[in-house]
Amino acid sequence: MDTLVRAAALTNFFEVAGALGLNTQPLLRTARLSRALLADPDQRIPVGACATLLEAAARAADCPTFGLRMAESRQLSDFGVMSLLISQQPTLRAALATIIRYRHLVNESVSILLEEAGGAVIIRQEIVLDQPSRQGTELALGVVFRLCRALLGSHWRPLSINFTHPAPDDLRVHRRLFGCPLEFDSEFNGIVCRAADLDAPNPTGDPAMARYAERFVDTLPRINSPSIGRDVRNAVYLMLPMGRATCEAVAQGLGLSLRTMQRQLDEAGETFTDILNEVRRELALRYVENPQYAMLRVAELLGYSSASTFTRWFSLQFGEPPLAWRRRHANGNTSGNASAAGAGAGAGAGAGAGAGAEATQR
Repeated sequence: MDTLVRAAALTNFFEVAGALGLNTQPLLRTARLSRALLADPDQRIPVGACATLLEAAARAADCPTFGLRMAESRQLSDFGVMSLLISQQPTLRAALATIIRYRHLVNESVSILLEEAGGAVIIRQEIVLDQPSRQGTELALGVVFRLCRALLGSHWRPLSINFTHPAPDDLRVHRRLFGCPLEFDSEFNGIVCRAADLDAPNPTGDPAMARYAERFVDTLPRINSPSIGRDVRNAVYLMLPMGRATCEAVAQGLGLSLRTMQRQLDEAGETFTDILNEVRRELALRYVENPQYAMLRVAELLGYSSASTFTRWFSLQFGEPPLAWRRRHANGNTSGNASAAGAGAGAGAGAGAGAGAEATQR
């Protein structure tokens, strides 16, 4: 079942579409959405439909910055009832921890992880979807950037904004919004900032108001039913490119003991190995598709110590070596992708337990 999100995820869609002269009706039909459905920001809609709508709009308008334009005028209040709790946190670090803790009330398809890097912090962010969404990624990253600036002030600038996808031909919108160095074809999607920024006091933070807001937020129902499989999948998406997607590390990241996580997965009829292999397959296609990524780099991002080991795994999964897949995809000949993936899936069930397990334990 598709993950549900608040319709507020599409805030400013109609404004941006109107400014670009788009007729939104056919776009909405493509995504099986309607203007009436999106009128209530708390209405629950499938996250896949959001991604479909954004990508369709970007293509129709020939505007690769459609999602980013939506983020430009986002406000903290667009988080709904969560905005009060977020705004009253003592620091940006605490505000981000609050979003991570209550992501089941915001958007469970977006995963955020803070990674300490000396005097800097990487705010890693991934949208976990069946198909990659450039528009969704840039929208989500723009929203988090706007949140950071709302708490730190309009003068705030991060050290860099990083995207795994290639740069567009025109960077004016990116420069206008972020005003800092931009890194494309990066190993992660996220924001790099000074550690001191995350720990700077929030002058408007009120501990008493935060406690009041927290008590209220704790009474709100989840948007989606609890799913240990979804939680593990989201964690693996963030941790695999970091070389940390082991059972133990994922369980720790979810605040669970290894035994508890494995028991919950067993009860849900899922296994960590299967989830890991599924995520590795999805990320592999995303990385291999990007011609800027050398195969050794792709192998390392997916947890393999050599390009040859990765090539063997990829061939088992998809029925052909990664370079052949890249050439065929670049030529626009995508026929047979589904059948190759399907044929590889049967072999991949065993390959994931072999090559996949070997890679993750490095």
